[in-house]
Amino acid sequence: MAGIYKITAALQGHEDDVRGVIFPSPYFVTSVSRDATVRLWKREDSEATTFTEHINSTGSGFINSVTFILPTEEHPKGLIVSGGQDTIIEVREPESKGTDDAKHLLLGHTHNVCALDNYAGIIISGSWDGTARVWKNWESQYILDGHDQGVLAVLVLSETDVVTGSADKTIRIWRNGKVIKKIEGHTDCVRGLCRMPNGGFASCGNDGTVRIWSSDGDQLQELHGHTAFIYSVAALPSGELVSAGEDRTVRVWRDGDCVQTITHPAISVWSVAVCSQNGDIVTGASDRIVRVFSREKKRWADEEALQAFDNSVAASSIPSAQVGDVKKADLPDASALKTPGRKDGQVIMVRNDNTGAVEAWVWSQEARSWSNVGTVVDAVGSNRKQMFEGKEYDYVFDVDIQEGAPALKLPYNASENPFEAARRFLEANELPISYLDTVGQFIVKNAGGVSLGTQERPAGSDPWGMENRYRPDAPPPQQAKPKRIPQKSYLSITAASLPTIQNKVNELNKELLDKGEKGVALNPDEASALAKLCGSLQAVASPSYKAGTHNASFSGGLELISKIITSWQPQSRLPGLDLLRLVAAATPLAATYEPMNGLKIGDILETSGAFDISHPNNVMLATRTFVNLFQTEEGRDYMNSRFEQIIQLVEKASAGTTNRNLKIAKATLLLNYAVLITSEGAIDRAITIFEPLINIAKNEIDSETTFRALVGLGTLLTLQKEVREAALSVYDIRQSVTEAEVRVKEPRIKDLATDIRGLL
Repeated sequence: MAGIYKITAALQGHEDDVRGVIFPSPYFVTSVSRDATVRLWKREDSEATTFTEHINSTGSGFINSVTFILPTEEHPKGLIVSGGQDTIIEVREPESKGTDDAKHLLLGHTHNVCALDNYAGIIISGSWDGTARVWKNWESQYILDGHDQGVLAVLVLSETDVVTGSADKTIRIWRNGKVIKKIEGHTDCVRGLCRMPNGGFASCGNDGTVRIWSSDGDQLQELHGHTAFIYSVAALPSGELVSAGEDRTVRVWRDGDCVQTITHPAISVWSVAVCSQNGDIVTGASDRIVRVFSREKKRWADEEALQAFDNSVAASSIPSAQVGDVKKADLPDASALKTPGRKDGQVIMVRNDNTGAVEAWVWSQEARSWSNVGTVVDAVGSNRKQMFEGKEYDYVFDVDIQEGAPALKLPYNASENPFEAARRFLEANELPISYLDTVGQFIVKNAGGVSLGTQERPAGSDPWGMENRYRPDAPPPQQAKPKRIPQKSYLSITAASLPTIQNKVNELNKELLDKGEKGVALNPDEASALAKLCGSLQAVASPSYKAGTHNASFSGGLELISKIITSWQPQSRLPGLDLLRLVAAATPLAATYEPMNGLKIGDILETSGAFDISHPNNVMLATRTFVNLFQTEEGRDYMNSRFEQIIQLVEKASAGTTNRNLKIAKATLLLNYAVLITSEGAIDRAITIFEPLINIAKNEIDSETTFRALVGLGTLLTLQKEVREAALSVYDIRQSVTEAEVRVKEPRIKDLATDIRGLL
């Protein structure tokens, strides 16, 4: 009997959710992410537990799907096919350079490409535009138009037959471009499809089931065990199945039974794939990590890494909304773990009388033991996080689309741009983009999150009504657009997971100690200062926080941060820089305290090598630090005094970058400077930052970066006549703004362009 899977490697590098993975060879894994990259993870030995990372390509938006074409005489390394938010399907060789052109571009979809597969010389793609496309010889052979909603899963069965699964809950089998069978077994969105080794196929969906079908579309089996949406399914060479979903697990199925449950320290396991040569599996998850698992002991990670994975699962938090109401008094104590579970994957909650916490434990039938998979935390009620599709949000609003139909859910976190949240909601639910402004304005009004400009909303018709429900068929309110120009408040970028940052610092510090580098490692006092700093940063978010009460913690924290960003290796400085940008927004000490040789932290940042372009994530976090310094008067004084140097530093370090987070940070920095310059009437400085803002308007394709740059331009144009004349005569601002409007087709960009032309 096959053994259990254990972790081989945890591959870190992606900056956002890993949405797709493939395992075409024992020698490499490929992953795609919302960070807009396709990454190749290679190992020299097929039995090795270490991988090297290579960014194969960078796109202009989320990349959600990937498939691999096996090697041919023409392409001996094979081809990686990827698709995503920009609607373009790219075909590239493994180990491509960022400057290399794609071998082929497959154009035709009008919305996010969310599913890809290939077999027998055929590629099939699925999209939110409601269609699938069959491609042969790099050209569109058939457009499969028939689903009522987005096509979320695709599969090639043969040269003539393909299968599609949709958000309309149906599966369709197509032959030579024509539907030959419509299958209505699933009761919710169909999210994944895979070929079975002995013929037929399997599917999974939001109804929490895995189903196995004959090649003719007759249901053979229905598998139950997942407790939330199932996003991905793959077949092992043995005929077993693996599935991944929103309940944080990957499950292994044999003869209809779940024989192993692999819990991840992440809310969503978006994708799972199988290496057909050796039966190993790879997963991609919302915690940005790609993980490889094997049943072969020789490919297991060492004991320390195995324990680290188990610890990370046990240390994860499970919102109580995922497991229902928890009454501690009714729960058993740890003695319940002496009784064996009834089936693999069974979860029980246990009261830990030592800590007072409620822990979730899962039963492994193969190992005949219980494993701790996390602490259940309260996340329900007023002024607390709300759950939507397994994730936490500050707000979840109801949206009525049509009379009698269930309300859609609009999730939003106060730290994000309301118009980006509105866009995400419209795309996810296939609603017209024309609703963007109205939905975004509602979020601004009702959530109190970060917003650009101020809301000017007259009394009168409110399409959201009194129940916080928006009805798109209601007429939009007149003059309800937010006033974005001039921007008068300073923006910050402070969303973060402090426990994750703290754990990463401790992990890197342990590596230094293990190497005997005690001179640069944190000593026990500094480790204690790190814990106090994270506690103080957490306290800043509390309504009862009083300025100045944590000054000792912040000054000690700034000293240890200075040590990290000056003495640790550049690739290890990321968590230190992450802490620094949070401190910059939290306390005036970030601008005035001198932790090292009479230098202020801003000076240390400028001279520490944080802006070395070979480490773009360091540059991004350093730029975010400058952005956040605008939150205090002392910080603004520092940024004012170093205006020319900082602009030159960031401009040089970000030139030609493809890092979206860095581009947004730079645009936010320029916007904050525009606010400061306008408040002081500094005309000469306005001219200085016109050029970088104009360059963004003329060339950028990312909507948020463009939006912030245009707000900055508009804000500067509210200064004296000389500024407007320079913008027209030197920078041809009309043409630049028009180019941005044409290139980034969003109502908010169009409105900004109109407002800017009005100022000219």
